Amino acid sequence: MQQRGSMDYPNTIPTSPSPIPQRQSRPEAQQVPALTGYILVVDDDPEMCELAFAALSKQGHNVRCVQSALEALELLRQEDFDVLLADVHMEGIDGLELCQRALEQRPDLVVVVMTGFGTLDHAVRAMRAGAHDFLTKPMSLDSLKNTLDRALHHHALNGELKRLRPSSDVRELGGMVGESEALKRMQDLILRVAATDTSVLICGESGTGKELVAHALHERSGRTGPFLAVNCAALPENLLEAELFGHTKGAFTDARNARGGLFVEADGGTVFLDEVGEMSLGMQAKLLRALQERKVRPIGSSQEVPFDARLIAATNRDLERLVQEKTFREDLYYRLNVVKIDVPALRERANDVLLLAQFFLQRAAARSGKAVNRVGHLVAERLVSYSWPGNVRQLENCMERAVALARFDEITLDDLPAKLRTQRLTETFVAATSPADFPPMHVVEERYANKVLNAVNGNKTQAAKILGFDRRTLYRKLKSYAQENRAENSQSV
Repeated sequence: MQQRGSMDYPNTIPTSPSPIPQRQSRPEAQQVPALTGYILVVDDDPEMCELAFAALSKQGHNVRCVQSALEALELLRQEDFDVLLADVHMEGIDGLELCQRALEQRPDLVVVVMTGFGTLDHAVRAMRAGAHDFLTKPMSLDSLKNTLDRALHHHALNGELKRLRPSSDVRELGGMVGESEALKRMQDLILRVAATDTSVLICGESGTGKELVAHALHERSGRTGPFLAVNCAALPENLLEAELFGHTKGAFTDARNARGGLFVEADGGTVFLDEVGEMSLGMQAKLLRALQERKVRPIGSSQEVPFDARLIAATNRDLERLVQEKTFREDLYYRLNVVKIDVPALRERANDVLLLAQFFLQRAAARSGKAVNRVGHLVAERLVSYSWPGNVRQLENCMERAVALARFDEITLDDLPAKLRTQRLTETFVAATSPADFPPMHVVEERYANKVLNAVNGNKTQAAKILGFDRRTLYRKLKSYAQENRAENSQSV
């Protein structure tokens, strides 16, 4: 008989032999901690079963142990396990055949095989049989824990993807997709303020969906007039004034006909001012007067025209800071900011990433007529671990690109942009458990520097002070980060 390896579990071997644990029912009602699951251990060595049971139970897992592949297959027919941990070298049906037969019964099962003969050949054969991971005896408690953490994460991710696939219409309010608490809080605020005539200021980073929020407010307002929008950053002051307040015929070059302007045209409806923080001080004064008087004076006219339109404004800038810097009027800020709605960044809505990805995939596939209907689990891992600096808009573009490039009915890693394909799965070092997941120091430093810059709205002097650099050092480091990212992207395209 071949000599078996042994587990290295300090203080986990029972002082006296204990019987193989008897069958337990899965605790459905009990709330289990994160990264715990229902694990079936299969090894024809009773001592190994005892060691595995003691170690895994101590980590909070619910564990069943059996000593043959046939017993394991019978249990798999009866109960819903998350992970199968099987020895390769067993009498009768070995671990590799067990892996194949178990996955035929339970395609969602995650299989980890272990052996005392850690050769590349065994690893390759295990992966071909469908195993998720491979462990070599003797194994440490940390290595077993990290492997099972990855396996359970993989199982949970597959379950989430399976849950999302049948969904064809996940929109709940104004086209906003998601189930995260951050999104639900925002939607609750929208519903509470929508039916009033109160001015609303929508704040959030670029790409978060501020216009969707404005549309949702209008749709639930009960107003029968139109929703009219203008981007304040896209027009110079004179054209913006004409767009908002209207003009008479001949008031300026190309004014061939008179026009009422958005405030008058939106009678009974809503005017949405996007990027209101880019408005000039002179235009701010005119807007403030119009809001106070509820009247506008078209360019070239001496008469004021009353209007009945609700105002919703949006910005990706910190208006309070602009007020302090005297580039935004304080009185206008308070006039706009009666109710403030903060739109969460996608990194604050981690639970929504896969839901949004599936929604955008379905929409892009329908538009292009391609039979792409799901996201692969390796792609899903990249999607949920990425920080999405461009927010929902970036994710939407990513999925449209992936559908356009897809050669199969499933999105694969090759369909993703190079930046997502090559990223490490752990976005921040404190979340890593395996040495392979720890990012290098320059990556951690770059992420932290970018977080600080985002927090201070790009103010490099303030960011340098927080980071403990002088301004010149910060500029040098930012340039270095950009060069490294360009080099990485050029190598991975």
